[in-house]
Amino acid sequence: MNRLRHETSPYLLQHAGNPVDWYAWKPEALARARAENKPILVSIGYSTCHWCHVMEHESFENEDIAAFMNDNFVCIKVDREERPDVDAIYMEACQILNGSGGWPLNCFLTPDGRPFYAGTYFPPRPAHNRPSWLQVLQHMSRVWESEREKVYEQAERLTARIRGNDEVFVQDMGPESAGEAPFPADLPDTIFARMRDSFDRAEGGFGGAPKFPSTMAIQYLLNYHWFTCQPEALEHALLSLDKMIQGGIYDQIGGGFARYSTDREWLAPHFEKMLYDNALLVGVLAEAYKLTKKDLYRETIEETLEYIRRDMTHPEGGFYSAEDADSEGEEGKFYVWDKAEIDQLLGEEAALFCDFYDVSEGGNWEHVNILRRLRSYEEYARTNDLDLADLKQRLRAGRERLFAHRAQRVRPGLDDKILLGWNALMASAYAAAFTALGREEYRQAALRNLDFCLEKFAQPGGEGLFHTWKNGQAQYDAFLDDYAFFIAAFLDGYQISFDTRYLQQAGKYASYVLSYFSDPASPMLFFTAEQQTDIVLRKKDLYDSATPSGNSTMAHNLQRLGILLDRREWREKARQMLLAVRDTLARYPLSFERWAGAMLNEMHPYHEVAVVGGNAFEKAAQLQAAFVPNKVVAASAREDVLIPLLSGKTGEDDALIYICRDFACQRPIRTFEEYLAATRPE
Repeated sequence: MNRLRHETSPYLLQHAGNPVDWYAWKPEALARARAENKPILVSIGYSTCHWCHVMEHESFENEDIAAFMNDNFVCIKVDREERPDVDAIYMEACQILNGSGGWPLNCFLTPDGRPFYAGTYFPPRPAHNRPSWLQVLQHMSRVWESEREKVYEQAERLTARIRGNDEVFVQDMGPESAGEAPFPADLPDTIFARMRDSFDRAEGGFGGAPKFPSTMAIQYLLNYHWFTCQPEALEHALLSLDKMIQGGIYDQIGGGFARYSTDREWLAPHFEKMLYDNALLVGVLAEAYKLTKKDLYRETIEETLEYIRRDMTHPEGGFYSAEDADSEGEEGKFYVWDKAEIDQLLGEEAALFCDFYDVSEGGNWEHVNILRRLRSYEEYARTNDLDLADLKQRLRAGRERLFAHRAQRVRPGLDDKILLGWNALMASAYAAAFTALGREEYRQAALRNLDFCLEKFAQPGGEGLFHTWKNGQAQYDAFLDDYAFFIAAFLDGYQISFDTRYLQQAGKYASYVLSYFSDPASPMLFFTAEQQTDIVLRKKDLYDSATPSGNSTMAHNLQRLGILLDRREWREKARQMLLAVRDTLARYPLSFERWAGAMLNEMHPYHEVAVVGGNAFEKAAQLQAAFVPNKVVAASAREDVLIPLLSGKTGEDDALIYICRDFACQRPIRTFEEYLAATRPE
């Protein structure tokens, strides 16, 4: 009996009609494996994964293959976005065994959950030096029946290796680390130099194909430039953003970014759109706009957030997870164009539109066209002797016609589950966009989402949170990433509303994390809470990859909360976490980018900004529109003894601005210009 029809995950529901006797990762499946002493087959993917769909159609819908799976294994299907803890353990096993990984991930486990073999996609018949899926199943079954002792030995070795890998990048500082932070003065320069070695100086970004947005590395470059005036850091950050916005990775018609580009020129994306990518890109674009006031960044923020509002927002204020790359069984079909189609839609305006967006008869990708801009609006207008405003208006009119036509096509599938951590990232993005552009609807969207998440994800009768919500049902204990991103979003929400409720929630959940995710033997935090018992081991996630790690985000959170709530022990905890990865940052900065940002704020301490008086909220919003990366802001119409940063500070009708650093405050000032002068790097 396939049990997936009872689930809410779109990915699991895609498999609900398979003849495989699928379980979700639930206690009944694990209990059956132990009771029958039967090996577990766990198959992991996600709803927008192209090759996951392929393997389902080729193998999991095959009656004979399904019968063999059902007879010989307890079969569990996992949505990696619902259970990233499960995915992390078995993906690492796959990488250890094969040197690489990916999805679909298929892993064979002992009845107690320890992995003994793992691979990715297997075809229905032997091909490309890969055995067929049935051959793999038959071999694993024979090994389990005839060489069980070797299976358990392999499982023990793999599990021990996975457990030990958590500490590879963590440095033991010893007892002397309780003194002054021993960060070398040139550490930021070393990190920049290592990043610079990977610059693609022609197309932006880092390295070659496939190319990912690397938003946290770009944010580091912006911040590093702020502190050092290093021009190359700023130039490469802006080049990278410009090239992405102008490329095919950006949906030129409907807004929003695809997950990554398959080529180094940002032309051909893997067309799926993920909520987290768009959140992180809006956040860094907001900071780039503050620094440059460049129209391109403002327009892209507005278009991307319009896409999120239009296509990715639940009626109650949550955000959906992703849109598929495929429609009608074909990758990218929703997004690509034939030139003849555009000619018919735009008539005499088609020539200009096609020239600007690189549209040709033969196509620029697989005989069709992905819209991209080879030149900026300004350069194209100048080269063709066109009025810039008129050019933008004509192209906008063309995009609107194509958008209306595209809306009649079959849309890609929507993964409409709502994940706590990804929602928190988007709430922070909306908050950042509000500070940059001042649009009230962005502030409201951020706060509405925070309130939505507080209501929907709270566990009844307890302190903790759930990880996923859909159709009124929340499930699975939240992970470190969920709490870390939610705490960060509360801090961002406080700084755009100055509603102390959000600051109190941030403090509450930070205390929860330190109580239930800590490791007494390490400054780092586990990915899962101590009360979660359905996995074979507790891992610590340190890498900043497609999303920031929970640990690096908590280091940022503890730095900020330590100031806002006067919790010096939290600031010390953040410092200890950074000390533990200090040498790793110098060696591998492109895998630890948010860590590098937290380290910058350790070496260039935060400006502690308190705004008190009659127009405090308006003045605080003005201050936050400026690019000052190392700041926290509190504001109140009068002295607020409940918030340490505001306590003892009086105001006037024209609010006073207090700027403190390292527990020492300057004399209060009044004007935006004075604030900029006081926060400028020395």
